[in-house]
Amino acid sequence: MSMSVALAGRRRLPPHRRVLPLLIVGVARLLARAKPSRLRTVLEFARRGAAPATAAQALRAREEVVSVSLRCAGQGCLQRSIATALLCRARGVWPTWCTGVRTHPFAAHAWVEAERQLIGEGHPKGHFKTLMSIPPVSTDRSR
Repeated sequence: MSMSVALAGRRRLPPHRRVLPLLIVGVARLLARAKPSRLRTVLEFARRGAAPATAAQALRAREEVVSVSLRCAGQGCLQRSIATALLCRARGVWPTWCTGVRTHPFAAHAWVEAERQLIGEGHPKGHFKTLMSIPPVSTDRSR
């Protein structure tokens, strides 16, 4: 089986804009080691009170995470997706955080979505079957 190991394109952030993404990447690294139930609990807590993220906001957060972390630019999809969601949250918005699998060949993946679009992913929507997602909390109280 062959697998792409090319790193995502990284743009360099000025030093004063690296601090927050670096801190969040560190937190995401710790959360990526947590059990799925604990991770779900933490992310559900983090999304409270946040507005839904736009695709542009989520893409900007993803690019900043990738720019400060070589692991996130490579194969660290879980850490990258957690850090992207948390960086969005630090700015008052929340994307839909997802994990999923494909069966042939088997692979697991984590990603973020906003406005029903995959953010920065090289595969089409539906390529991975979603197992867990944490969308923004709906503010529609008429339901």
